[in-house]
Amino acid sequence: ENSRHSNAAKASFWKGKWFQKQGNQQTAQTNFQQTLSQYSYSYYAWRSAVYLDLPVGDFTTVRQLNPEVEKPRSRPFLPAGSQTLRELHRLGQDQMAWQLWQSETVNKDSLSVAEQFTDGVLHISQQKYLKGINQISSLRERDNPEEVSQWQKLRQKPMYWHHLFPFPYYEIIQKWSQQRNLNPLLTISLIRQESRFEKDIGSVAGAQGLMQLIPSTADWVAQQVNLQDYSLKDPEDNINLGTWYLAHNHRRHDNNAMLAMASYNAGYGNVMEWVDRYSKQDSDAFVQQIPFPETKNYIETVFGNYWNYLRLYNPKIQKRIED
Repeated sequence: ENSRHSNAAKASFWKGKWFQKQGNQQTAQTNFQQTLSQYSYSYYAWRSAVYLDLPVGDFTTVRQLNPEVEKPRSRPFLPAGSQTLRELHRLGQDQMAWQLWQSETVNKDSLSVAEQFTDGVLHISQQKYLKGINQISSLRERDNPEEVSQWQKLRQKPMYWHHLFPFPYYEIIQKWSQQRNLNPLLTISLIRQESRFEKDIGSVAGAQGLMQLIPSTADWVAQQVNLQDYSLKDPEDNINLGTWYLAHNHRRHDNNAMLAMASYNAGYGNVMEWVDRYSKQDSDAFVQQIPFPETKNYIETVFGNYWNYLRLYNPKIQKRIED
């Protein structure tokens, strides 16, 4: 009933699923369309798009897709900062814009909505993706009604979403995804979740780099691809090894991308145990039954990322949504 509730998109989608199971296809389609239009940024918008027969790929077909990617051709003006700073950023003079921004924002603890978004954009321009994405994402935590309204208006602009879902390492991702017969938007969606594009990042479990590979796994993969000398902090090497491992997971699961991603997060053994325990007939129900909350959230986040990259960067899907 509450469209702003954190579970609203999920409830809307499952309402459509319920009508579908009752044989009421017309009402089901109406609910899927409402989910797609009202919660266009969510994982459940992608699931709804699948049931609306949009060419977005389902769990068993998404690997083979190779969507056209069209990045923005120009930069819009930033919503905060001096006119000089805005011009510098629009012209691609990122270092000068960054330095000027440091002098213009003395108190970083009391930024307005527009200033916090601008700060996030400029961090991204400096390849500080984790900080930049977090700055933009955390705008949703504002609770002052006026600030919430400003954030909602900002969310209507493509610039907001393009920076929340940036596309760094484009050429490398395209190159290795094509060689592995992987949908490149799946690759970047996984990278965004694993590392926020921070090439030097490491985890407490020892995973390293953009695709967060465990060194022992990377050594094994390197033997398979005959890569003698590599560094997991090097984007080229990391994506080379990571895409091979992701493709390997797809092969082990008959190209079921949901199971492949679950294995990437939780391990092949755990996933096969779940496959034995739960029915795969309804993929949506299977995801809900995953007993590891981290892995369930991982699936929904990675494929939510995939949907956002598709709707933001693929002109065909953009047009279908607008129509």
